[in-house]
Amino acid sequence: MSKKPLRPAPVIDGLVYFCDGNPAPFRAGGVTAANITVTHMHWGLEETFTALGQWHKRLAMPDCNWRLVRTASDILTAQEEGRTGLIMGWQNSLPFGVQIDRVAAFHAMGLRVVQLTYNEANAVGDGCLEERGGGLTRFGLALVAEMNDVGIAIDLSHCGDRTTIEAAKASHKPVLATHANAKGLDDQVRNKSDKAIRAIAKTGGIIGASIHGFLNWDGNPKHPPSLANFVRHVQYIADLVGVEHIGIGTDFSAVQNEQSVRSILELSKGAYPETGGKYAQAFGNASAARYPAQTPTPAEFPRIIEALGKGGFNSQEVNAIAGGNFLRAFQQIWG
Repeated sequence: MSKKPLRPAPVIDGLVYFCDGNPAPFRAGGVTAANITVTHMHWGLEETFTALGQWHKRLAMPDCNWRLVRTASDILTAQEEGRTGLIMGWQNSLPFGVQIDRVAAFHAMGLRVVQLTYNEANAVGDGCLEERGGGLTRFGLALVAEMNDVGIAIDLSHCGDRTTIEAAKASHKPVLATHANAKGLDDQVRNKSDKAIRAIAKTGGIIGASIHGFLNWDGNPKHPPSLANFVRHVQYIADLVGVEHIGIGTDFSAVQNEQSVRSILELSKGAYPETGGKYAQAFGNASAARYPAQTPTPAEFPRIIEALGKGGFNSQEVNAIAGGNFLRAFQQIWG
């Protein structure tokens, strides 16, 4: 009796900030599933509802090469089918307003990851650019509890330090920083402090180390982001909390035409001088300039994985970082 061939380890991208609906770059890069931001970071209820409707229209097409991810097992099913797993995510909880009942409604539409704040404060807590450093609000505490109960993963990537730590403490399920690096290595305002990283790991959560621009940069215009520096961040986080708490969150866009993301790039440059503005001044504001030269799109994802192996991680550790750790956390959060 022949044995069933072993399934390859899944590859999961913790954050893709925009996708025009074409899964080809992910398939070319061997990406099993990706947490794709399906609405603009500053959109409210009406615009977000429309954006989700557009994605569902794509999913209903007979030749669709996406599989909507509702449970962790859907990621493995997508892999078996040769399709790309679509994890619907938001980078701001604004569309919830202050209406807790909307959480279940959007969950029914397929929403599975929500970042509590973007860079600014909202009704939930403070983003990383708020100098006052406020924490989770009363509504924020209620939202964390509801997301836990309904089954939506809590993303803390852009949250301020205090909000990150308080949300992690309040959650009874693993929390995520889907795309963030270590502030202890590169002191960028969007990166996570050692204390925040430990708080996330304590929940069983995952930090999605990122190749993206200013997250993967020491602030020196002579030092563009590199895969070598990305691996340094992975090593730093591994030393701090263990390999089992690390994933990859590229913060890629996946588009056929850069004009699709031009407004987002300009927002990052103009509205956030502390992050995107400073970086764009050093390296330009083209999409490809946001990443190491060898990995400008999801199609080059194998080079990220290869860099981990060259950086000293064994095959079991590489598989865990590339997708196994996120998969485990999603199983605990979604079932």
